[in-house]
Order: sequence, then C-alpha cells, then structure tokens
Amino acid sequence: MILADKIINLRKKSGMSQEELAEKMNVSRQAVSKWEGAQSIPELEKILQLGRIFGVTTDYLLKDEIELEEFSGESESDKVRVVTLAEANEFLEQRKAASVKIAFGTFLCIFAIIPLLFLGVLYEEKPNFFPFSENFAMALGLILIFIIVAAAVCLFLVCGFKNAPFEFLEKEPFETEYGVRGMVKEKQKEYRDTYVKFNIIGACICILSPIALFIGAFSENELFMGIMLSVMLLTAGIGVVFFILAGVRNESMQKLLKEGEYSEKVKKSSALRGAVYTTYWLLTTAVYFMLIFVFNDWRNISGSWNNGREWVVWAIAAILFPVVITICGLIEKKKDEKGEKEK
Repeated sequence: MILADKIINLRKKSGMSQEELAEKMNVSRQAVSKWEGAQSIPELEKILQLGRIFGVTTDYLLKDEIELEEFSGESESDKVRVVTLAEANEFLEQRKAASVKIAFGTFLCIFAIIPLLFLGVLYEEKPNFFPFSENFAMALGLILIFIIVAAAVCLFLVCGFKNAPFEFLEKEPFETEYGVRGMVKEKQKEYRDTYVKFNIIGACICILSPIALFIGAFSENELFMGIMLSVMLLTAGIGVVFFILAGVRNESMQKLLKEGEYSEKVKKSSALRGAVYTTYWLLTTAVYFMLIFVFNDWRNISGSWNNGREWVVWAIAAILFPVVITICGLIEKKKDEKGEKEK
C-alpha cells in the first residue's frame, strides 16, 4: 500500500476531512489532495507530523510493504487539546470584556499619583484651605494611592481568574476544531479597521499629552502648573487605554490563530510587552521616591517647583511611554518576520 492510500485510510478512520487535516498540518487543502492523489509526496517533516496526528510509526507510512498499521502508542490528539468553536467564541468574548477592565485598571495606575501631587501643590499654594496639617495632606495622598492601586489590582485579578481556563493557549500545544480558524479570521478582518484606528488615536493622544505641561510651564502659579501636570497624566492615561483596548482583543485572535507573537516560533516572547510596561512604570515609581528620599525632605513629596522637581519624572515617563510602546512593537515585528522566514 502506497503512502497516498495510507493517508486516505488514516484520515477517514479519524473522521477528518481534507480541510481539517490541512488545517492541522498548516498546509492548503490542495496539498493534502495532491498527497492523497499521489501527485506529490509530503516533506519528511510533514510525514513525521502525520505520524504524530494519526499515532502511527513513520515506518508504516514510508514502507509500502507494511500493510498493517503500526501504532506508535500515542497520537497527537492524546496530548494536544482541541479548541471547539464554542470555546473560541467564549474566549474572544471574555477577552473583549477583559480589555475594558485591563485598560481601566492601567488608567487607574497612572491616575493614582495625581491626588498626591495635587494635594501637595494645593497645600503649598493654599495652606489656609486645609483645616489639617501638611503631614496629614501627604498621608491622605499616599492612602489614596494605595486605594486606587488596590482597585486596579482587583480588576487585574478578576481578569486573571476569568482567563484561567484559557491559560493553556499560551502554555500548552493546542489545535482548533474545524471552522474555528475561519471564524477567527473573519472576526480579525472585521476588527482590523478598529484596531488601526485605536492605535492611531492612542499614539496621537500620548504624543500630544505634554502640551498641557508646556502650558503650565508658562505660569508661575504652582497650583495651575499642578493642574496642568494632572491633565497631562490623565491625557496620557487615556491614550494608553486606546492601546490596551486594541491590543488585548487583537492578541486574543492571534492566540487562537497562532499568529504574530503567538506563533509557535516566537510564542516564548509573548509576555514581552506586558513585562516591559510593568517594569517601566515600577521603575518610574522607584525613581520618583528615590529622588524624594535622597535629595529632599519627605515633606517635599508635594513636588513643588520651588522646593523639589521630582514630579518631572512622571512627565518625562509619560512623554517617553509612546516610544517604549513603539520599540516593543518593532521588536515584536522583527520576531514575527524572523518566525515567518524560519517557516
């Protein structure tokens, strides 16, 4: 029995169509048709893959004289999870909802510093406005930071728990049921314009956000400058929201399709962006408090222009953040191109 006949028999016994086998093999249906019509012979790598899919030995596939099936003891289906159409739809809907929570949580992390800055500047400019001490104002600002960050962490944890059933998409090998790839491709095509639009809007907002700081720089009023700094941080935060809303949904489709940073070749780098963003803002926070403790008295945490300029760290961080996003995108793009060449 020749290889072509063996492929036909094994495929039919597995209940697969040519399209389903082609999808598992990452080839076209025409390629499978040619194999079964003895018009072409699969490459050795594809023959090995056929053996894993059907659970037979390569000797059985390659040697015409072996008529009886020789099973290898395990098939790819024994160790690879299959994502059904219902699971794929559930995952996409879950990540769509999560994108809003993650975006809002990130916005809260950026917003968290504003109450402390604003209370400090307000106390410096309008000390009689507060019926309590400067230390109390600073303590209140710090308490608000912890409360806001705690709320953001809760949102992240909720998203993490809801995504737990789908963590295997990143950690384990999987295959998709027939029809899943076509459905996801269609959704990806429909979402493409929104994805591009959100990224453009996010980039423009982040780039324009320092305008508020420049306006505040022309004023000698510390309160007005503090307000403009807050406006800049809020604006940058809104820009980041657009990036996250676009990115999370797009990444969910890439996971199911095993494309982009979730392709088999570059899957290990999928956490690059999240790790870089988290490290970036943690380092910014660390630098801010280090400057306060090293160069100023704790009371200067207000960031007054006359007493301390530590708050400029946040302005610089917000301005550079779009650059960090762009660099991450370029790195991922190069990895994608490398992955395509390796294929």
